[in-house]
Amino acid sequence: MKKRTRQILFFIFLSIFFILAPILVLHVQGYRLDFKNKKVTQTGGLFIKTIPKQAQIYLDGKLSKKTDFFFGSVLIENILPKKYKIEAKKEGYSVWEKALEIREKEVTEAKSIILFPKEINYTSLAEDVENIWFSPNKRKVILKEKEEGFWALKLYDLDKNLKSHVIRESDISKKGADLFGLKFSENGREILLETGTAEQLKYFTLDINRDVPILEETKRPLFKTVVAYQIFNGDSYYLDNLGDIYKVGGDIFSYENESLFPIKERVTTNPFPLKKETEYKLHVFPEFIFIQEERTLHLLSQDTKLFKNFFERVSFLKMSTDREKLAYFSEKEIRVLFLKEQKGQPRREKGESVFLLRLSEKIKDAFWVNSSYLILNTENNIKIIEIDNRDRINIVDLAKFQNPEILWNQKDKKLYVLDEGNLSVSEKLIR
Repeated sequence: MKKRTRQILFFIFLSIFFILAPILVLHVQGYRLDFKNKKVTQTGGLFIKTIPKQAQIYLDGKLSKKTDFFFGSVLIENILPKKYKIEAKKEGYSVWEKALEIREKEVTEAKSIILFPKEINYTSLAEDVENIWFSPNKRKVILKEKEEGFWALKLYDLDKNLKSHVIRESDISKKGADLFGLKFSENGREILLETGTAEQLKYFTLDINRDVPILEETKRPLFKTVVAYQIFNGDSYYLDNLGDIYKVGGDIFSYENESLFPIKERVTTNPFPLKKETEYKLHVFPEFIFIQEERTLHLLSQDTKLFKNFFERVSFLKMSTDREKLAYFSEKEIRVLFLKEQKGQPRREKGESVFLLRLSEKIKDAFWVNSSYLILNTENNIKIIEIDNRDRINIVDLAKFQNPEILWNQKDKKLYVLDEGNLSVSEKLIR
């Protein structure tokens, strides 16, 4: 090769180097040519985490990556900034999809995706059931069943798949009795029964930890000054008949009379104006206290210790499993109040409230599946909804029943459905 030829080739490769080197450096730094907008822009990323693992992730209909086998997560890098239709799919499971914005030099996150089974099998547990209650450890269930026109309580051991007799209505009164309430003790060894006969209200404790349950009547006092109360973190909060809220250590009903209360702390500065012949409830959550007046919620200000109107038309409230969110419901609408700051995506401020959605059917009850999903029953349907309201909210229709009652067991991840007296349990919904 002649010297001149070598020189020409040298300058050609040198020119190519000076042209490509900056392009390679920019490429490594995340810059790409956006042909659509005819400009050079820096890319962003997308972090996805799914249950179950190894779900396929699609961007604008094109398969991008799979979530990994160990953590169920994936990081997709070097994505041109714009809004993408993102889908998470796995055979045999519901599809999750949402339009999310990818921004320059940022990683967009969707870390709480659950894909639920499309086909769910249910197993029948019992018939002629009127109501059910879970023990605190979720391993036992008390069933209220019909027996020859009267009610009876049965204990169902979920670990042993065994049902045993507890008491009959006649054990309370030979003339019959109504069961108004049932509550487990914190250790799950006893249950407290609130019953009513033709003569009076009666309270009983029932030791279910024995081979033969022992029923004992207890003098559970009804303090005239207590309008509403709630036990939270081992302390009792109660609203008295003057409109003041007090905090007392332990269960106030463990004391025979009010004079035996330990030192009590006044929570409010000024009394709440109570109305005659009006139903009140007290709701206590971390740093948030509500008085429910019929269907209107009043929130106690942490600064002024005064109540302000928070929400009308409320049906019920449910605190999330991580105790950082509060779902509150009207007949057909769902909203979420954030009890603590949420630093992930979407970011939420403490005290921020968001509207989720409105349904066409009345919402009867709901439970938190985890800190990101709610399961609820309407008049004839059972649904699961996410609380991430960026773009559309993903809704999964689980099953159709006639006027179902539901209980979600956080421990075994199964759904218990009471439908026209038949109690069924689903297979595991989170796998």
